[in-house]
Amino acid sequence: MSAQFPTRLYIDGEWVSADDTFDVINPATEEVLARVHSATPAHALRALDAASRAQADFAAWTPRQRADLLYEIYERVIERADEFAQCMSAEMGKPLDQARSEVTYGAEFLRWHAEEAAHLRGSYFPTPEGTLDVLLHRRPIGPCLLITPWNFPLAMATRKLAPALAAGCTTILKPASLTPLTSALLVSIIDEAGAPAGVVNLLPSKRAADISSQLLADPRLRKVSFTGSTKAGSALIAASAPNVQRCSMELGGLAPFIVHADADLETAIDAAVATKMRNMGQACNAASRFFVHDSLLTRFTEGLIERMSQLTMGDGRDSVDVGPLVSRQHRRSVDDLVRRGIEAGGRLALGGKIPAGTGFFYPPTVITHCAFDNPLMNEEVFGPVAAIAAFSDDEEVTRAANATSFGLAGYVHTTSPARIRAAIERLEVGMIGINSATTSNAASPFGGVKASGLGREGGPSGIDEYLETIAVATPRVE
Repeated sequence: MSAQFPTRLYIDGEWVSADDTFDVINPATEEVLARVHSATPAHALRALDAASRAQADFAAWTPRQRADLLYEIYERVIERADEFAQCMSAEMGKPLDQARSEVTYGAEFLRWHAEEAAHLRGSYFPTPEGTLDVLLHRRPIGPCLLITPWNFPLAMATRKLAPALAAGCTTILKPASLTPLTSALLVSIIDEAGAPAGVVNLLPSKRAADISSQLLADPRLRKVSFTGSTKAGSALIAASAPNVQRCSMELGGLAPFIVHADADLETAIDAAVATKMRNMGQACNAASRFFVHDSLLTRFTEGLIERMSQLTMGDGRDSVDVGPLVSRQHRRSVDDLVRRGIEAGGRLALGGKIPAGTGFFYPPTVITHCAFDNPLMNEEVFGPVAAIAAFSDDEEVTRAANATSFGLAGYVHTTSPARIRAAIERLEVGMIGINSATTSNAASPFGGVKASGLGREGGPSGIDEYLETIAVATPRVE
């Protein structure tokens, strides 16, 4: 891996060495894939210097120039899809078929925002009194810090970089230390595609808090976009306050999956397996709490157990359904929550035991008979664990689904138009999947409410997070 992918920092158009390094581990084999150079606060300052110098010239690029750059990056990512898939599977464990799907998904953000870049518009209107003409002009907000998680190392980078570049913002990309190689490969492609020096900078580091603190303390940084835990996001918001930097935060999720009495059972089971087991459950919009109507509880539970028991587990680079979790520490946290869920009255129906041998594997697990106050129904497990609770009426399940500080995604299975409308109006989440296993697409805004975040990524509004609106008023001349 060290020979195949860049392992250094990328600052002002150059690959830069650091004195310190950290290991990237293959979670399936526990082998060291690469030793990556670790950025320091001094490197962060150099990157911000570069981004600040490049900002004015890049903002002056025409929309078509920025669109062409993004199209070029998109084409190069697609051409090297297998390389990206192999890298993601090796450094974070996901099965190759899912890694290939992430390449397609992640690349689409580049193409979507290439199209958005060429179609930015302001507006014009007279004031109601008829005394002023107002012109609204939009311009790039300025240098941005983009902090990405380990679970979707390509898609989370493109979902942030693409709208920033489309808007004309220079960037500093800080990838997760568990999965920095995919980001390094992406940045190497951006360099090859002709991005000017300073427009994209890469700071892998084992000292993430030191990097973000250095950058947020500098008023030249105008925005931070972060995907990760609510705790870390709250700390970043606090650190951004003195310089009033704009924040986009895609934070924790605790998605309810509601199966009403009139649901199509087979569709619901298929969707439950897909949304629970995607990326081994390590997805912020994965179903976390399964609420099943009394009348379907037995059949749904039996069907889910049967389907999940058939999934094969192993190294993601082999033909398997389930890869390892990302780290030993993360597996320990998943197993601890399962143990606490059982102690609180949940019944283990499948899995729930760390297997012997090498790798950070955890089997598909089903816990039944969960009360609404069970820890598994109130804490994000972020693993291949389905916790099932029964409900008897619509009001009860809506209250239970909303009884959390989180509100990222929710899934509702029903054939009733009235229940669909009620879910749209009353479920306290930013995204709803109706009879579906997913809520995510480059064309659709991604984000949550309450403690699940601020702002939206992707969709028609994604680029707005990187633009300032300037109102220009002139006396109206008759």
